[in-house]
Amino acid sequence: MHAWLCTNPTGVDALAWTELPTPTPKAGEVLIEIKAASLNFPDLLIVQNKYQMKPPLPFVPGSEYAGVVAAVGEGVTHLKVGQNVACLSGTGGFGTHTIAPAALCMPLPDGFSHVDAAAFIMIYATSHHALVDRAQLKAGETVLVLGAAGGVGTAAIQIAKAMGARVIAAASSDEKCALCTSIGADATINYSKDNLRDAIKALTDGKGPDVIYDPVGGDFAEPAFRSIAWRGRYLVVGFASGPIPALPFNLALLKGASIVGVFWGDFAKREPKANAAMMGELAQWYAQGKIKPVIDRTMPMAELPAAYAHMGSRGVMGKLVMVN
Repeated sequence: MHAWLCTNPTGVDALAWTELPTPTPKAGEVLIEIKAASLNFPDLLIVQNKYQMKPPLPFVPGSEYAGVVAAVGEGVTHLKVGQNVACLSGTGGFGTHTIAPAALCMPLPDGFSHVDAAAFIMIYATSHHALVDRAQLKAGETVLVLGAAGGVGTAAIQIAKAMGARVIAAASSDEKCALCTSIGADATINYSKDNLRDAIKALTDGKGPDVIYDPVGGDFAEPAFRSIAWRGRYLVVGFASGPIPALPFNLALLKGASIVGVFWGDFAKREPKANAAMMGELAQWYAQGKIKPVIDRTMPMAELPAAYAHMGSRGVMGKLVMVN
């Protein structure tokens, strides 16, 4: 097998395409022949030693992938050789093969492509947990999605629409806004040229959004929160822009608003039955055509450094997927 090996997490340049022995799965594990692996923002942070999870060295990055079960370890009964699966295990995806915990593998129904499956779990699980569980979104409410053309942003638009909400998508270019409209957004804001607060006020008749979905952080957090509706819920999803904002608590008091943390990874570990039910619903929505990952492009696995560079340029719309 071959994989992109990180021996020193100093950045993408430290990754090397390396031939390694093909491992044998132990009890509770499976060997997966990887067909596709998506590139997520944590995959960049982890090779820069900036992510909260710091795997022992050396490691193979690539948190999310899909492929075919090539071998099963002792005690694995719900998966079999030749079965198509998707997995989000944190590492291991950027190669031709990997060992994965069987418990983390999602069996794929017929018709679920490897490319879509590799771009599915993280963004849809995060967005469903955020909007349905944490925000308790109701039909008819208005959702503002920041960073709306990214992976979790596009998933949030689709899930909010599937739940009957009105969606305002905010992104950094007219091209990204057009993409958001094409997947269901009711209105858009180009915050590179529009004043965010003025645009929100105009699009909500001064009421503000009931739910704000923020995977970006940075400079737009405070103006967005100042615009939230009475009893609004501000979802803290991530900080893709880099800086972690500090919000004045008096704003929450004045709006009767909630600042709600979203940590799907821990939710999945702490509440596995609820997470499994959620993933079942998401797979059903995919089969019904209610949700479908937006794929920016696919690239050969050997071109991973170029894919990292494209993601770092902030030009990605939806998800980047590497294929073998």
